[in-house]
Amino acid sequence: MGPLLDPFLQNEFLMRALVAGVLVSIACAVVGTFVVLRGLAFIGDALAHGVLPGIAAALLLGLPGILGAAAGALAMIGGVGFITRKSRLSSDTAIGLLFVAMLALGVVIVSRSSSFAGDLIGILFGQILGTSLENVAIQAVATAVVVITAVVCARPFLLLSFDPEQADVAGFPSRRYHAIMLVLIALTVIVSFQTVGTLLVFGMLLAPAGAGALLAHRVPVMMAIGALIGAASSYLGLLLSYSFDVAAGATMVLVATGFFFVVLAATNIRDRLTAGAREPDAPASGPS
Repeated sequence: MGPLLDPFLQNEFLMRALVAGVLVSIACAVVGTFVVLRGLAFIGDALAHGVLPGIAAALLLGLPGILGAAAGALAMIGGVGFITRKSRLSSDTAIGLLFVAMLALGVVIVSRSSSFAGDLIGILFGQILGTSLENVAIQAVATAVVVITAVVCARPFLLLSFDPEQADVAGFPSRRYHAIMLVLIALTVIVSFQTVGTLLVFGMLLAPAGAGALLAHRVPVMMAIGALIGAASSYLGLLLSYSFDVAAGATMVLVATGFFFVVLAATNIRDRLTAGAREPDAPASGPS
C-alpha cells in the first residue's frame, strides 16, 4: 500500500496507537472547543498537571494510574470550588494555588521512589506506542461519554460559552453546567494521559480546537474541524515518529501545533485580502 500506510498495516502496535490517537482527538476537539470559547485554558492546564500526584501515589500503591488521575482531578476541582466559596479570591487565584501545590506534591511523591524514572516519563509524555486493546476500549467509552454529554448539553453549553447570565435566564443553571463542563475536561485529561501524557494532553486540547475556532463560526463545525486536525496530527505524528525514531506523543502535539500556526497564517492572509477588497477606491485628486 506504500510508505504512508504500510507502517500501520504491518505493525499492530502502531495501528492501535492510531486508533487511540483518533479517539483522543475527537474527545479533545469536543472539550477543547468549549475550553477555547470559554477561556478555560488555565483550568485545563491545571488539571493536566494536577493529576500528577494522584497518578504517582496510585502507582506507588500498585493501583491503576487512571484511578489516581481521577482522584487528582476530583481533588483539583473540589479544591477550586471550596476556595472560591469560602473566600473572596477569584477562581483564577484558586486554580493557580492548587496548580502549584498539586504539581509540587507530585514531585515530592516521585522523589520518594528511586524506581520512578521510567514511570514518570510515561506519565508526563504518554506511552501511545504501548497502547493496549484495553486502553483503546477505555478511551472509546470515555470519548462516547464526552460526545453524548456535549450533544445533550449543547444548548446550555453554548449559552454558557457566550453569556452565563442568559443561560440562567433560559432555565439552565450556569453553575451546574459549568461543573459538568469541568467534569468533561477532567475526564478527557484522565483518560488521555495514558496516550499522550499529562504534559502533552493540554496541547491536544488547545491546538486543534483553536484552529477550528479560527476557521469556523458554528460550534459543531469547530468541533468537526478540530477532530479532523487532531486525527491528521495523530497519523502524521505517528508516521514521523516511526520513520525518524522520535517520541510519538510529542511529535503528534508538535504536528497539531504546526497545523494551528498554518491556519493562523492563512486566516490572517485571508482577512487582509478581504479587508483590502472592501476598501472603497480613493477619490481622484486634482482638477477634473
